[in-house]
Amino acid sequence: MRREDVLARLREFGLSLYEQMSRGEFPRVKLRSRTLKNIVYDVESKQFVIGDKTVVRSAANLRQIKSLTQLIWVAYFAYNSIKANQPTTLRDLYYNAEAFGIEFEDQSESNEIVSDLETVLGIPREDFMIYPEERSAIFGDLVVEYTHPDPDYYGKRINLSSHPDGVMIGPALLSAEFVECNADKVIAIETGGLFTRFIAEKVHRRFNAILIHTAGQAPRSTRRFIRRLNMELGLPVYILTDADPWGMHIAMVIISGSANAAHITDLNTPDAKWIGVWATDITKYKLPTEPMDERDIARLEALRRDPRYKDPFWSREIDEFNRLKRKAEQQSFSRYGLSYVVDKYLPDKLALFK
Repeated sequence: MRREDVLARLREFGLSLYEQMSRGEFPRVKLRSRTLKNIVYDVESKQFVIGDKTVVRSAANLRQIKSLTQLIWVAYFAYNSIKANQPTTLRDLYYNAEAFGIEFEDQSESNEIVSDLETVLGIPREDFMIYPEERSAIFGDLVVEYTHPDPDYYGKRINLSSHPDGVMIGPALLSAEFVECNADKVIAIETGGLFTRFIAEKVHRRFNAILIHTAGQAPRSTRRFIRRLNMELGLPVYILTDADPWGMHIAMVIISGSANAAHITDLNTPDAKWIGVWATDITKYKLPTEPMDERDIARLEALRRDPRYKDPFWSREIDEFNRLKRKAEQQSFSRYGLSYVVDKYLPDKLALFK
Protein backbone atom coordinates (compact mmCIF):
# COMPACT_ATOMS: atom_id res chain seq x y z
CA MET A 1 0.00 0.00 0.00
CA ARG A 2 1.17 3.53 -0.75
CA ARG A 3 2.71 5.51 2.08
CA GLU A 4 0.03 8.20 1.85
CA ASP A 5 -2.75 5.62 2.13
CA VAL A 6 -1.21 4.04 5.23
CA LEU A 7 -0.87 7.44 6.88
CA ALA A 8 -4.50 8.19 6.02
CA ARG A 9 -5.73 5.01 7.69
CA LEU A 10 -3.70 5.73 10.80
CA ARG A 11 -5.12 9.25 10.94
CA GLU A 12 -8.65 7.84 10.57
CA PHE A 13 -7.94 5.48 13.45
CA GLY A 14 -6.78 8.34 15.68
CA LEU A 15 -9.69 10.55 14.63
CA SER A 16 -12.23 7.86 15.52
CA LEU A 17 -10.83 7.71 19.07
CA TYR A 18 -10.84 11.51 19.35
CA GLU A 19 -14.46 11.74 18.21
CA GLN A 20 -15.54 9.14 20.77
CA MET A 21 -13.92 11.12 23.57
CA SER A 22 -15.34 14.42 22.28
CA ARG A 23 -18.80 12.86 22.69
CA GLY A 24 -17.99 12.02 26.28
CA GLU A 25 -17.56 8.31 25.52
CA PHE A 26 -14.84 5.99 26.69
CA PRO A 27 -12.60 5.29 23.65
CA ARG A 28 -12.96 1.80 22.28
CA VAL A 29 -11.64 -0.21 19.35
CA LYS A 30 -13.41 -3.05 17.58
CA LEU A 31 -11.31 -5.70 15.86
CA ARG A 32 -11.69 -9.20 14.55
CA SER A 33 -10.73 -11.91 17.01
CA ARG A 34 -7.44 -13.67 16.28
CA THR A 35 -8.18 -16.65 18.54
CA LEU A 36 -7.85 -20.13 17.07
CA LYS A 37 -11.63 -20.55 17.19
CA ASN A 38 -11.95 -17.69 14.69
CA ILE A 39 -9.25 -18.94 12.29
CA VAL A 40 -10.28 -21.34 9.55
CA TYR A 41 -8.55 -22.95 6.61
CA ASP A 42 -10.03 -21.73 3.33
CA VAL A 43 -9.75 -24.50 0.76
CA GLU A 44 -10.32 -22.18 -2.21
CA SER A 45 -7.51 -19.74 -1.37
CA LYS A 46 -5.40 -22.52 0.20
CA GLN A 47 -4.59 -20.51 3.31
CA PHE A 48 -5.75 -19.77 6.82
CA VAL A 49 -8.14 -16.82 7.06
CA ILE A 50 -9.65 -14.97 9.99
CA GLY A 51 -13.37 -15.28 10.65
CA ASP A 52 -16.06 -12.69 11.42
CA LYS A 53 -16.07 -12.84 15.22
CA THR A 54 -15.06 -9.54 16.79
CA VAL A 55 -13.80 -8.30 20.14
CA VAL A 56 -13.85 -4.83 21.68
CA ARG A 57 -11.08 -3.08 23.58
CA SER A 58 -12.59 -0.34 25.73
CA ALA A 59 -11.22 2.15 28.26
CA ALA A 60 -14.42 1.50 30.20
CA ASN A 61 -13.11 -1.96 31.08
CA LEU A 62 -10.26 -1.89 33.59
CA ARG A 63 -8.87 -5.17 32.25
CA GLN A 64 -8.67 -3.75 28.71
CA ILE A 65 -7.18 -0.32 29.39
CA LYS A 66 -3.58 -1.56 29.20
CA SER A 67 -3.93 -3.34 25.84
CA LEU A 68 -5.94 -0.42 24.42
CA THR A 69 -3.25 2.06 25.49
CA GLN A 70 -0.56 -0.16 23.99
CA LEU A 71 -2.49 -0.37 20.71
CA ILE A 72 -2.89 3.40 20.49
CA TRP A 73 0.79 3.93 21.22
CA VAL A 74 1.87 1.40 18.56
CA ALA A 75 -0.30 3.28 16.04
CA TYR A 76 1.39 6.52 17.10
CA PHE A 77 4.82 4.90 16.79
CA ALA A 78 3.99 3.56 13.32
CA TYR A 79 2.65 6.93 12.16
CA ASN A 80 5.83 8.73 13.22
CA SER A 81 8.07 6.06 11.66
CA ILE A 82 6.33 6.44 8.32
CA LYS A 83 6.32 10.22 8.45
CA ALA A 84 10.08 10.22 9.12
CA ASN A 85 10.77 7.48 6.53
CA GLN A 86 12.50 5.48 9.25
CA PRO A 87 12.13 1.70 8.91
CA THR A 88 12.31 0.02 12.30
CA THR A 89 12.16 -3.45 13.79
CA LEU A 90 9.84 -5.20 16.18
CA ARG A 91 12.73 -5.23 18.63
CA ASP A 92 13.23 -1.47 18.30
CA LEU A 93 9.54 -0.89 18.97
CA TYR A 94 9.68 -3.01 22.12
CA TYR A 95 12.57 -1.04 23.60
CA ASN A 96 11.32 2.33 22.36
CA ALA A 97 8.09 1.85 24.30
CA GLU A 98 9.98 2.22 27.59
CA ALA A 99 10.85 5.84 26.76
CA PHE A 100 7.11 6.62 26.57
CA GLY A 101 6.17 4.74 29.73
CA ILE A 102 4.44 2.00 27.76
CA GLU A 103 5.12 -1.33 29.45
CA PHE A 104 5.19 -4.68 27.72
CA GLU A 105 5.88 -7.87 29.66
CA ASP A 106 8.16 -9.06 26.85
CA GLN A 107 8.59 -8.69 23.10
CA SER A 108 6.00 -11.36 22.35
CA GLU A 109 3.39 -9.09 23.96
CA SER A 110 4.43 -6.08 21.86
CA ASN A 111 4.45 -8.29 18.75
CA GLU A 112 0.84 -9.27 19.51
CA ILE A 113 -0.19 -5.62 19.77
CA VAL A 114 1.41 -4.95 16.37
CA SER A 115 -0.68 -7.81 14.99
CA ASP A 116 -3.76 -6.24 16.57
CA LEU A 117 -3.04 -3.00 14.72
CA GLU A 118 -2.69 -4.95 11.47
CA THR A 119 -6.12 -6.45 12.15
CA VAL A 120 -7.75 -3.10 12.97
CA LEU A 121 -6.45 -1.36 9.85
CA GLY A 122 -6.22 -4.28 7.44
CA ILE A 123 -2.60 -3.38 6.66
CA PRO A 124 0.48 -5.59 7.17
CA ARG A 125 3.16 -4.30 9.53
CA GLU A 126 5.62 -4.07 6.64
CA ASP A 127 3.51 -1.17 5.32
CA PHE A 128 3.95 0.47 8.75
CA MET A 129 7.72 0.19 8.13
CA ILE A 130 7.97 -2.23 11.08
CA TYR A 131 9.92 -5.38 10.31
CA PRO A 132 11.35 -8.40 12.11
CA GLU A 133 15.09 -8.92 12.28
CA GLU A 134 15.79 -10.16 8.77
CA ARG A 135 17.90 -13.24 8.20
CA SER A 136 16.84 -14.58 4.79
CA ALA A 137 18.85 -14.06 1.61
CA ILE A 138 18.48 -14.36 -2.15
CA PHE A 139 20.89 -15.10 -5.00
CA GLY A 140 20.18 -15.27 -8.72
CA ASP A 141 20.07 -13.55 -12.08
CA LEU A 142 17.40 -11.01 -11.26
CA VAL A 143 17.83 -7.26 -11.70
CA VAL A 144 15.80 -5.09 -9.35
CA GLU A 145 15.35 -1.34 -9.08
CA TYR A 146 15.02 0.13 -5.61
CA THR A 147 12.05 2.37 -4.81
CA HIS A 148 13.42 3.17 -1.34
CA PRO A 149 12.84 6.89 -0.62
CA ASP A 150 16.48 7.49 0.34
CA PRO A 151 17.92 9.45 -2.63
CA ASP A 152 21.16 7.44 -2.36
CA TYR A 153 19.24 4.30 -3.34
CA TYR A 154 16.08 5.37 -5.14
CA GLY A 155 16.27 4.20 -8.74
CA LYS A 156 19.47 2.23 -8.17
CA ARG A 157 19.61 -1.12 -9.95
CA ILE A 158 21.35 -4.27 -8.75
CA ASN A 159 21.69 -7.82 -10.02
CA LEU A 160 21.00 -10.20 -7.15
CA SER A 161 23.83 -12.47 -8.25
CA SER A 162 26.36 -9.69 -7.67
CA HIS A 163 27.23 -10.67 -4.09
CA PRO A 164 28.77 -14.10 -3.41
CA ASP A 165 26.92 -14.47 -0.08
CA GLY A 166 23.55 -13.45 -1.48
CA VAL A 167 21.53 -10.31 -0.78
CA MET A 168 19.48 -9.89 2.39
CA ILE A 169 15.71 -9.83 1.88
CA GLY A 170 14.99 -6.64 3.78
CA PRO A 171 12.54 -3.75 3.49
CA ALA A 172 14.23 -2.12 0.49
CA LEU A 173 14.31 -5.33 -1.53
CA LEU A 174 10.74 -6.22 -0.60
CA SER A 175 9.43 -3.07 -2.29
CA ALA A 176 11.88 -3.04 -5.23
CA GLU A 177 10.63 -3.35 -8.79
CA PHE A 178 11.60 -6.30 -10.96
CA VAL A 179 13.46 -5.08 -14.05
CA GLU A 180 14.93 -8.16 -15.73
CA CYS A 181 14.83 -11.84 -14.80
CA ASN A 182 16.73 -14.58 -16.60
CA ALA A 183 15.70 -17.40 -14.27
CA ASP A 184 12.77 -19.73 -14.82
CA LYS A 185 12.27 -21.08 -11.30
CA VAL A 186 12.78 -20.39 -7.60
CA ILE A 187 14.40 -22.84 -5.20
CA ALA A 188 13.77 -22.02 -1.54
CA ILE A 189 16.26 -23.68 0.81
CA GLU A 190 15.88 -24.09 4.56
CA THR A 191 19.51 -24.27 5.64
CA GLY A 192 22.35 -21.83 5.15
CA GLY A 193 24.82 -24.62 4.50
CA LEU A 194 22.97 -25.89 1.44
CA PHE A 195 22.27 -22.35 0.22
CA THR A 196 26.01 -21.62 0.32
CA ARG A 197 26.73 -24.94 -1.38
CA PHE A 198 24.27 -24.17 -4.15
CA ILE A 199 25.93 -20.81 -4.81
CA ALA A 200 29.36 -22.47 -4.92
CA GLU A 201 28.05 -25.20 -7.26
CA LYS A 202 26.51 -22.54 -9.57
CA VAL A 203 23.04 -24.00 -9.16
CA HIS A 204 21.55 -20.69 -10.28
CA ARG A 205 23.19 -21.22 -13.69
CA ARG A 206 22.94 -25.00 -13.97
CA PHE A 207 19.22 -24.97 -13.17
CA ASN A 208 18.41 -21.41 -14.25
CA ALA A 209 17.12 -20.68 -10.76
CA ILE A 210 16.78 -17.96 -8.18
CA LEU A 211 17.98 -19.29 -4.83
CA ILE A 212 16.39 -18.20 -1.56
CA HIS A 213 17.67 -19.04 1.90
CA THR A 214 14.63 -19.15 4.22
CA ALA A 215 16.81 -19.52 7.35
CA GLY A 216 14.41 -22.01 8.88
CA GLN A 217 10.83 -20.79 9.01
CA ALA A 218 10.66 -18.11 6.33
CA PRO A 219 9.93 -14.61 7.70
CA ARG A 220 6.81 -12.92 6.39
CA SER A 221 8.78 -10.57 4.17
CA THR A 222 10.51 -13.55 2.56
CA ARG A 223 7.22 -15.33 2.02
CA ARG A 224 5.78 -12.18 0.47
CA PHE A 225 8.82 -11.87 -1.80
CA ILE A 226 8.53 -15.51 -2.88
CA ARG A 227 4.88 -14.87 -3.73
CA ARG A 228 5.87 -11.83 -5.80
CA LEU A 229 8.35 -13.90 -7.79
CA ASN A 230 5.66 -16.47 -8.45
CA MET A 231 2.76 -14.12 -9.19
CA GLU A 232 4.52 -11.27 -10.99
CA LEU A 233 7.16 -13.23 -12.90
CA GLY A 234 5.35 -16.55 -13.20
CA LEU A 235 8.24 -18.50 -11.67
CA PRO A 236 7.41 -21.92 -10.21
CA VAL A 237 8.63 -22.33 -6.61
CA TYR A 238 10.32 -25.45 -5.25
CA ILE A 239 11.07 -25.90 -1.55
CA LEU A 240 13.91 -27.92 -0.03
CA THR A 241 13.93 -28.58 3.72
CA ASP A 242 15.31 -31.02 6.23
CA ALA A 243 13.53 -34.36 6.43
CA ASP A 244 11.61 -33.85 9.65
CA PRO A 245 8.16 -32.60 10.74
CA TRP A 246 9.53 -29.08 11.10
CA GLY A 247 10.76 -29.08 7.51
CA MET A 248 7.32 -30.18 6.34
CA HIS A 249 5.79 -27.28 8.24
CA ILE A 250 8.31 -24.78 6.82
CA ALA A 251 7.23 -25.84 3.33
CA MET A 252 3.53 -25.74 4.16
CA VAL A 253 3.73 -22.21 5.60
CA ILE A 254 5.22 -21.00 2.32
CA ILE A 255 2.45 -22.78 0.44
CA SER A 256 -0.57 -21.93 2.60
CA GLY A 257 0.45 -19.36 5.18
CA SER A 258 0.18 -19.67 8.95
CA ALA A 259 -2.55 -19.37 11.55
CA ASN A 260 -0.59 -16.59 13.26
CA ALA A 261 -0.85 -14.43 10.13
CA ALA A 262 -4.41 -15.41 9.17
CA HIS A 263 -5.42 -11.75 9.35
CA ILE A 264 -2.97 -10.91 6.53
CA THR A 265 -3.48 -12.07 2.94
CA ASP A 266 -1.01 -12.44 0.07
CA LEU A 267 1.69 -14.16 2.09
CA ASN A 268 1.32 -17.63 0.62
CA THR A 269 2.29 -19.22 -2.69
CA PRO A 270 -0.38 -21.90 -3.27
CA ASP A 271 1.36 -23.47 -6.28
CA ALA A 272 4.74 -23.91 -4.56
CA LYS A 273 5.97 -27.50 -4.34
CA TRP A 274 7.77 -29.25 -1.49
CA ILE A 275 10.27 -31.39 -3.35
CA GLY A 276 12.16 -32.74 -0.37
CA VAL A 277 13.76 -33.92 1.67
CA TRP A 278 10.84 -36.32 2.14
CA ALA A 279 10.48 -39.05 4.73
CA THR A 280 10.37 -41.55 1.88
CA ASP A 281 13.72 -40.16 0.66
CA ILE A 282 15.35 -41.34 3.88
CA THR A 283 14.79 -44.94 2.86
CA LYS A 284 15.18 -44.44 -0.89
CA TYR A 285 18.58 -42.73 -0.58
CA LYS A 286 19.67 -44.61 2.56
CA LEU A 287 20.38 -41.35 4.37
CA PRO A 288 22.11 -41.07 7.73
CA THR A 289 19.49 -40.29 10.37
CA GLU A 290 18.98 -39.59 14.04
CA PRO A 291 15.99 -40.50 16.19
CA MET A 292 13.09 -38.11 16.60
CA ASP A 293 12.68 -36.68 20.08
CA GLU A 294 9.43 -36.03 21.94
CA ARG A 295 9.16 -32.53 20.47
CA ASP A 296 9.44 -33.94 16.93
CA ILE A 297 6.75 -36.53 17.64
CA ALA A 298 4.44 -33.90 19.09
CA ARG A 299 4.89 -31.72 16.00
CA LEU A 300 4.18 -34.73 13.76
CA GLU A 301 0.91 -35.37 15.60
CA ALA A 302 -0.03 -31.69 15.26
CA LEU A 303 0.50 -31.94 11.51
CA ARG A 304 -1.70 -35.01 11.36
CA ARG A 305 -4.57 -33.01 12.88
CA ASP A 306 -4.02 -30.05 10.55
CA PRO A 307 -6.52 -29.99 7.63
CA ARG A 308 -3.81 -28.85 5.22
CA TYR A 309 -2.08 -32.22 5.44
CA LYS A 310 -5.08 -34.38 4.50
CA ASP A 311 -3.89 -34.62 0.89
CA PRO A 312 -2.64 -38.19 0.12
CA PHE A 313 0.91 -36.96 -0.58
CA TRP A 314 1.29 -35.18 2.75
CA SER A 315 -0.45 -37.98 4.62
CA ARG A 316 1.95 -40.50 3.09
CA GLU A 317 4.98 -38.58 4.31
CA ILE A 318 3.52 -38.14 7.80
CA ASP A 319 2.85 -41.88 7.97
CA GLU A 320 6.39 -42.63 6.87
CA PHE A 321 7.90 -40.31 9.47
CA ASN A 322 5.70 -41.99 12.06
CA ARG A 323 6.88 -45.41 10.96
CA LEU A 324 10.57 -44.51 10.90
CA LYS A 325 10.60 -42.31 14.02
CA ARG A 326 13.78 -40.88 12.50
CA LYS A 327 14.83 -37.66 10.74
CA ALA A 328 17.60 -36.49 8.41
CA GLU A 329 19.21 -33.18 7.52
CA GLN A 330 19.70 -31.81 4.02
CA GLN A 331 23.44 -32.19 4.53
CA SER A 332 23.05 -35.95 4.99
CA PHE A 333 23.47 -36.39 1.23
CA SER A 334 27.13 -35.53 1.79
CA ARG A 335 27.75 -39.18 2.57
CA TYR A 336 27.80 -39.62 -1.22
CA GLY A 337 30.08 -36.62 -1.81
CA LEU A 338 29.60 -32.87 -1.56
CA SER A 339 28.21 -32.55 -5.10
CA TYR A 340 25.72 -35.43 -4.93
CA VAL A 341 22.73 -33.28 -3.95
CA VAL A 342 23.35 -31.04 -6.98
CA ASP A 343 24.39 -33.70 -9.48
CA LYS A 344 21.82 -36.37 -8.61
CA TYR A 345 19.17 -35.49 -6.03
CA LEU A 346 18.07 -32.07 -7.29
CA PRO A 347 17.75 -33.14 -10.96
CA ASP A 348 15.73 -36.20 -9.88
CA LYS A 349 13.32 -34.07 -7.86
CA LEU A 350 12.85 -31.31 -10.40
CA ALA A 351 12.14 -33.94 -13.06
CA LEU A 352 9.18 -35.19 -10.99
CA PHE A 353 7.43 -31.82 -11.29
CA LYS A 354 7.91 -31.06 -14.99
